[in-house]
Amino acid sequence: MSVSIIPESAPFTPEQRSWLNGFLAGWAGVVDDPQASGQGLAGALMPPPLEAPAEEEEDEDFPWHDPALEMDERLKLAEDKPLKRKMMAAMAQLNCGACGYVCQTYSEAIAAGEESNLTLCSPGGKATAKMLKKLVKEGGDAPAASNGKAEAAKPAESGYTRANPYAARVKACYNLNQAGSSKQTSHVEIELGDSGLAYEAGDALGVYPTNCPDLVDEILPLIGAGGNGDVKQQLVEKYCLRGVSDELLEQLADAAQSETEAADLRGLIDSDELDVLDVLDVLKRAPSAHITPDQLFGCLSPMAPRLYSIASSPAAHPGEVHLTVGRATFANDGRVYKGVASTMFSDRTENGHAVGVYVHKSHGFNVPADPRAPMIMVGPGTGIAPFRAFLEEREATGATGKNWLFFGDQHAATDFLYEEQLSGMAERGVLNKLSTAFSRDQETKVYVQDRMREEGAELFAWLEEGGSFFVCGDARRMAVDVDRALHDVIAEHGGMSDEAAKLYVATLKDEGRYVRDVY
Repeated sequence: MSVSIIPESAPFTPEQRSWLNGFLAGWAGVVDDPQASGQGLAGALMPPPLEAPAEEEEDEDFPWHDPALEMDERLKLAEDKPLKRKMMAAMAQLNCGACGYVCQTYSEAIAAGEESNLTLCSPGGKATAKMLKKLVKEGGDAPAASNGKAEAAKPAESGYTRANPYAARVKACYNLNQAGSSKQTSHVEIELGDSGLAYEAGDALGVYPTNCPDLVDEILPLIGAGGNGDVKQQLVEKYCLRGVSDELLEQLADAAQSETEAADLRGLIDSDELDVLDVLDVLKRAPSAHITPDQLFGCLSPMAPRLYSIASSPAAHPGEVHLTVGRATFANDGRVYKGVASTMFSDRTENGHAVGVYVHKSHGFNVPADPRAPMIMVGPGTGIAPFRAFLEEREATGATGKNWLFFGDQHAATDFLYEEQLSGMAERGVLNKLSTAFSRDQETKVYVQDRMREEGAELFAWLEEGGSFFVCGDARRMAVDVDRALHDVIAEHGGMSDEAAKLYVATLKDEGRYVRDVY
């Protein structure tokens, strides 16, 4: 979701326009990294000032700005570029805004010395953080890696934003999957109360999660704070316990009474093993190291918000916002690691639960402006979220355009999210066509891209009628496969060469008729 507020015709250089877009988006709720206390504490610094060098060409191209490319491919495309462009290539290329910037402005802020936190790119995760750290060391003209505790900035003067989230209440939270499913998907309904927060179908909701209290209870005795309620509250609400900073490893190594433990901790710096370990893991690896809670706090990053595609239309649910959140866990070496926000909803949220939220505008991922235009949506799994909102919006506003949804998951009997609602929409003529792909219901796995190819003639006809094509979900696999299928369908049923099909797709994008919300 890119941020574009300043028009191309405005009398600014590309770098000035980019910074202004980031600055204005920041005041609208994108910039500043809070400490997740629910009080609107800020963290990230603003992007570079207008006086920053503007040495780039007027029509600078960013060929690496494609989330479908692997990082090594993106970096190869940027290998002859300045440091800030190499850093941009290391980002996840989603312009999601979760970091408080977009990919270009975040990388420029790091290279200019205005931002020292290298761990803000949530979609890129540790892979991006490690590459940024490597580039900083090689570049020599950017700030050293930081634990993320940046200088505080003032919260927004009015309104609820990333820097000043609204303390909303959860109205309902329940599992959409049926008994026997290997998945758990939470449908979450949040009351917006008197916040004044407004959103459109296609926007995202920023959510400040809290850590699992059981995880914190394991950490407390390791820092001499067993039974300390204040320390527990801070660790539950304010700090990220998933990532391990170099500062924490050095702190523990210096405090360790065992040379073996100290060497082990220092050996973890720049190690791939650190991709899996969290704060609890490294504390356990150094039982002879005694650090205080304040020392630990000084080595932790503030809790960052998570962005979720909104699953409701404000016209259908005034005063509320709905989410569709898949529970994320993974096991390693006998321990189960939990996704912070997803398990907060699935395991620890009851009606009335308070959660800090703000609205993040989509900037282009919305229902077609023409209510008569056909709409094609591809959203397997939790990717269905914005398309539930799109369909509700089209029904509530009386839009007459045809609607076609491609949905997929593992099993129809247990994983058909919102089946009853979708069936009702089909009966009322709101959902004109529903194509499903339940991959585990037959010997040969079938996915949404397979259904696209099977129904390619009709799909191409909808595009020729002026239809818009939307995709939501996994950027690495699903979105790449869907994009490839779209090219194949256009080439086959449009009687085009591969090059002509590429041009057709490029035109769809230029016209705002091929839009993706991928992560």
